Amino acid sequence: MRLSDFDFELPENLIAQFPPVERTGGRLLVVGRPPAEPRHRLIKDLPDLLREGDLLVLNDTKVFPARIRASKNTGGKVELLVERILNSSRALCLCRSSKAPKPGTIINLPDGGSAEVVGRQEDLFEIDFSLDIPLLEYLEQFGSLPLPPYIQRDADNDDVSRYQTVYANETGAIAAPTAGLHFDEALLDRCRANGVETAFVTLHVGAGTFQPVRTDDISEHRMHAERAIVTAELCDRIAQASANGGRVIAVGTTVVRALESAAADGDLQPLDGDTRLFIKPGDPFRVVDALLTNFHLPRSTLLMLVCAFAGTQTMLGAYKQAVENEYRFFSYGDAMMVFPTKDSAVRER
Repeated sequence: MRLSDFDFELPENLIAQFPPVERTGGRLLVVGRPPAEPRHRLIKDLPDLLREGDLLVLNDTKVFPARIRASKNTGGKVELLVERILNSSRALCLCRSSKAPKPGTIINLPDGGSAEVVGRQEDLFEIDFSLDIPLLEYLEQFGSLPLPPYIQRDADNDDVSRYQTVYANETGAIAAPTAGLHFDEALLDRCRANGVETAFVTLHVGAGTFQPVRTDDISEHRMHAERAIVTAELCDRIAQASANGGRVIAVGTTVVRALESAAADGDLQPLDGDTRLFIKPGDPFRVVDALLTNFHLPRSTLLMLVCAFAGTQTMLGAYKQAVENEYRFFSYGDAMMVFPTKDSAVRER
């Protein structure tokens, strides 16, 4: 499989720059399940597409204000994006500056404090912060929300709440699990009233989710590491739902990656650690039966995941319909509900 197999034309005006007025105000493209042709619905119709006994699994990670605009001693500007907090004063960060900082580089922080580059791990820089307070507390005061690179504006006060799911609980992500942004409490209550249960995984989304695939042969691509937590209680609930004929409905690709990572050895097991799972066409799905997801970047690993789920031709055909019908794309865009198709790697129940 070549990178060009996952390309499509996307008009720039379809890239959503702001959230809809209401969380549940988006459109929903339904793919799979008879009739097999994609169908045009609304997010508010989601409870009608689920059935009693289904288990809706959501990612409860919480986005933190991870972006810091600072400067070097030389006066050059540097932007830090805190990817992972290691302890109260040290973190792995992406650094944007005119030149990559070397170990020993001193960075001047907005409050008058400083930080030092002490090493590098692949694309990330290990940075030691000299602060009077813990790093996370510092970020809450002086950091800003890191909107995705395709949103061409700075975060505003509205983004502080809207670029966060209503059930966010576990701090650690620098990007929202965007399929979950469509839910408000009323929509979740409607799902539960229909006999649909809800459960949570945690996968802390990192900046690597936006990094391009740089190899033409996609099998050579190495995924970024993200921390995932799948509890023993969730494993038991999934087993019970499946035994009773219910389906596991993943809300977002992050949930798919967490659950399928926990079942990488064949059986679903509790997981608490890093995952680099790269799901591409031909790979099996052992846990997830259906998927709610936003529309993804051309040539991205997220597009490859949904192509693996429902078949490349099916998904690219659905994306073509989405473009023709002017669906809104990416984080603040519309969504698709994907059920197994004849080309799917998922067994329909």
